[in-house]
Amino acid sequence: MAAEATTSTTSIGQALGVGSGIDTAALVQQLVDKQFEYRNATLARREETLTAQISASATHKSNITSFASALSSLSRSGNLATQPTSSNTGIFTVSRVAGANLTELNARVEVRQLASSQTVSAAPVADKTAAIGQGKLTLTFGTATVANGAMTGFTPGAGTPVDITIGENVSSLEGIAAAINAANAGVTASILSDAAGSRLVVKGGTGEARAFTLTATETVGHEGLAALNIGVGAGTTIGSAAADAVVAVDGVQVRRETNAITDLVPGVKLDLVSAQPGTVVNIGKTLPTSALMQAVQDFVDTYNEVYTALRTDLDPVTGSLRQDLAAKTLKRQLQELTLNPLVAGSTDVPTTLSHIGVKTNRDGTLSLDSAKLTKALVNHPGQVEKMFAQPNGISTNNNGLSAVLDAISTAAASTTRGLGASELRYTDAKADVVEDKTEALVKAEALRTRMTRQFASMDAKVAAYQSTLTFLENQIDAWNKQG
Repeated sequence: MAAEATTSTTSIGQALGVGSGIDTAALVQQLVDKQFEYRNATLARREETLTAQISASATHKSNITSFASALSSLSRSGNLATQPTSSNTGIFTVSRVAGANLTELNARVEVRQLASSQTVSAAPVADKTAAIGQGKLTLTFGTATVANGAMTGFTPGAGTPVDITIGENVSSLEGIAAAINAANAGVTASILSDAAGSRLVVKGGTGEARAFTLTATETVGHEGLAALNIGVGAGTTIGSAAADAVVAVDGVQVRRETNAITDLVPGVKLDLVSAQPGTVVNIGKTLPTSALMQAVQDFVDTYNEVYTALRTDLDPVTGSLRQDLAAKTLKRQLQELTLNPLVAGSTDVPTTLSHIGVKTNRDGTLSLDSAKLTKALVNHPGQVEKMFAQPNGISTNNNGLSAVLDAISTAAASTTRGLGASELRYTDAKADVVEDKTEALVKAEALRTRMTRQFASMDAKVAAYQSTLTFLENQIDAWNKQG
């Protein structure tokens, strides 16, 4: 039916003007266009405005999110924080623990003994794939005394021994090593081969309490596992004994089971390299002065880019977001950054960006007083570091610039009250405009169809009148000729 109606309308439209001589098809088009001109223009302007608002909301949300993310990454990197130093990296190296405050760092450390692990090797066998024996191996951890490659004493620890089953399918040297590793019990097994044959090597973790024994319980008729026993009186060889690291911090001796130590000097990880009793190594610090100065300048530059773009879209006359509350809130929060305290502190130490030389210009952008920043870094380096370095762990009262900017970014991205919500609102409104445009198009087409039919009826009547007039004119002409 719809196709028939369209064909009918088209036919009528093509015939319009035949009787009257008037281009009624063009007239109908003009009348319809005129009727919907204002409505269509209004909808087009509304759609253009909403498109600009959607784009602006998304842009500024992305700008502040990227700004906060970049600053957060820089803050967490450790490049803006005081770094520990070792006066002798041949004895141990140092690194900063994330979030640590090293502004008061100063320590003297002596490495008297490195932590080591117990390593044991069995006698070599000719064929590592040949069966050795079956039964079980019982692994027990504790402390041991070792002399000349042999275990001379062992005291079991509090842990429960671990049984490792050695069945027929794992009775070779290769199978036994695989079974030990599969137990995941705190030791690792490997096979070393040379001209003498292949030998099983078992290694534990570092620390005096990580010494171990391995005791075989053999299956009758499949003896041979006892050759792999580790312990007092066993035939295996102790290559190295389990031992703790022994260090002295400011003269106080302590023991640790590993050579990577994080709980001796606050905020510093020590990686022990060698033991040199009697040699004291100083742990100091290096301030990130250059990195902080660059970070402050980079912050100012990025802020100005973000703020200038936002200010343009908030222009009271031409701005796409001039009436957007979320955009205005973001601008206000950015403007408050230089004056709001970022860290705790007394009145005589810097706590805000303005205190370290970041000042607000008349147009709202920022500029940096390098001399004031340099003075702050000389007199109060710890305060400046707290503003920019990773805040976690530095102070319970510290927020830091990164945390503050993250909060602003989160608020801006909110789909409830921030620019995220504005973007959704404008998108929904644009969808409504698209529906209105479609509806207007349908109404215009309906009006065109109705007017086309009306003008077709009128044109038919005019054609009839024209036919009658022609008949009368011909009749009168015939009468005149007869007379």
